[in-house]
Amino acid sequence: MSSKSDSPTDPFKRALAHAARSLAESPDLEVVYAGDGPSLTAGRLTLPHPPRDLSATDAARIRGMADQMALRLAHHDNAAHARHSPRDPSGAAAFEAIEQARIDAIGANALMGVRGNLSALLDQQVERKGLARVVDRTSAPLPDLLALIVRERLTGDAPPAGAKAMVDLVREEIEKKAGNDLDRLAAAIEDQSAFAKIARTILADLDLSEADPEAAQNDTEDTPDTEQTPDPAESDEGEGDSEESDASSSAESESKEDQGEAGEDQSVQLEDAADADMSDEAPDLADGMQPSRPEPKNPGLTEPAYKVYSTRDDEVTPAEALCEPEELERLRAYLDQQIQQISSVVSRLANRLQRRLMAKQNRSWSFDLEEGVLDVSRLTRIITDPTAPLSFKQEDDVEFRDTVVTLLIDNSGSMRGRPIMVAAVCADILARTLERCAVKVEILGFTTRAWKGGQSRDAWIREGKPANPGRLNDLRHIIYKSAEAPWRRARKNLGLMMREGLLKENIDGEALVWAHSRLMARPEQRRILMVISDGAPVDDSTLSVNSGHYLERHLRDVIREIETASPVELIAVGIGHDVTRYYKRAVTIVDVEQLGGAMTEKLAELFDEQPKSFARSASIVLKAPQTPTKRVVTA
Repeated sequence: MSSKSDSPTDPFKRALAHAARSLAESPDLEVVYAGDGPSLTAGRLTLPHPPRDLSATDAARIRGMADQMALRLAHHDNAAHARHSPRDPSGAAAFEAIEQARIDAIGANALMGVRGNLSALLDQQVERKGLARVVDRTSAPLPDLLALIVRERLTGDAPPAGAKAMVDLVREEIEKKAGNDLDRLAAAIEDQSAFAKIARTILADLDLSEADPEAAQNDTEDTPDTEQTPDPAESDEGEGDSEESDASSSAESESKEDQGEAGEDQSVQLEDAADADMSDEAPDLADGMQPSRPEPKNPGLTEPAYKVYSTRDDEVTPAEALCEPEELERLRAYLDQQIQQISSVVSRLANRLQRRLMAKQNRSWSFDLEEGVLDVSRLTRIITDPTAPLSFKQEDDVEFRDTVVTLLIDNSGSMRGRPIMVAAVCADILARTLERCAVKVEILGFTTRAWKGGQSRDAWIREGKPANPGRLNDLRHIIYKSAEAPWRRARKNLGLMMREGLLKENIDGEALVWAHSRLMARPEQRRILMVISDGAPVDDSTLSVNSGHYLERHLRDVIREIETASPVELIAVGIGHDVTRYYKRAVTIVDVEQLGGAMTEKLAELFDEQPKSFARSASIVLKAPQTPTKRVVTA
């Protein structure tokens, strides 16, 4: 029942909230409406405000958002998803898209109204991504296409009209390679783990990822051992061999019992060392291939410590040194056009962050003092009582500590397109916001100078491919804005992220060491490092000649050192990839449009908390694997 004070959209909001709780099978689900929706966190579903003049198309689209997130709460297990998800970013994105197609299909097959809402939402997503304008097969986003084909398999619904031509570009190839496995999906739609294993097989068919190790292990366990017919001569040897066999079995059983207490620790160690490549060398990779990760020859061996083959061609460079001034101006103009489209939501969030920070910096004064600044508001006393002494005031000390924030942005190829554009927009707006609050901001980026190895790999090949070479690519660390540079002077540098060919591969561990060392050299009392990435570190050249976890293990070691022994406060934002398995303080977003909200909320949470305190001196410096002689490029 509505009241006179209700807005025209309030009945729609209430009905939508009730439907979402019912679909999510969660009567306690909190449904709110905000400018930064849609988003989904534990027990809270955030939707965008419906327009005042609500059309049927807008209503169906917003209902589709609510239905999609409610279905995810009811039919998705994050732990199972993370367990089966591929480690490489391209495979993880496709795996996420297939899982979302499964969740949507469950709701669409059960309720016709939900099917219509999800179709309306899909039409809007296809239009927003510009899929109808894709005519080149090589530029088609394979995860989106694969999800549409899976949706068709599970529901019988053809792809939207705007995406049909794009799907037809790759349908024949996908059906040829993975058609049989696609046919198996419908039978496993209600079992997420079984569905995930089939999805991993499909990704392996399409060379997007390796097959699920857990599925392969289960297949091995389900295969009965071949029975061997006992040799008559052996059976005639009597009880002697029988007793010897029993003794051997008993000794083996006792050995397993002795190792029982260490079993858990060993399993953890083996999990960390899984897929380790102990071969001395690996074949060169052809263009477009993913790094192979063969089974370890001896998984019990300890992996060599992280090292770098050569730092001679690594570089730390300001953004303006990588681009001509005219092109940098053009790229910045393009970025400004994008800011006009999506900056309103991020700006509102940034203003909210500014209000929080300014509230912490509010000035307080002590009045009626005998010295200080003349209090003009008390001058009326002299008129009423000429003998009254002058009144002074003095500003109290502000407890807000000097703060510097570093934004470390992943500049890898998987960020190409909308993710890197949104990251650049958010960095631009946050830099302006924090600068107004007297918080210094540094914006850094990290990538490599070449695909699949650069001068480092060439030198390794010339020197006979020695075993265990370590990192085999040349780093490129980019300074978009230093902490001391004002935003107006560095604003054009952010346009460099839009440059074609800049984004290559990502070696996160060494980028963290670099950003952390820059922060430790700062004089501010409080230092915050925010990492924006879309997945695990990937460098084909390095992973082809080391273990599959080589870069990831180094990243974990660096994160552990910062989180436990450094005064720097580390947080991470993962785009379409679960980074909570690396960082203690992290948030994962599915849609890149949520990036601005995630960044501002995490920063606001940090400023609301007490800074990290350490009993020992705050002069810790993370050691790089080798003392790098990086080539510093100046403008």
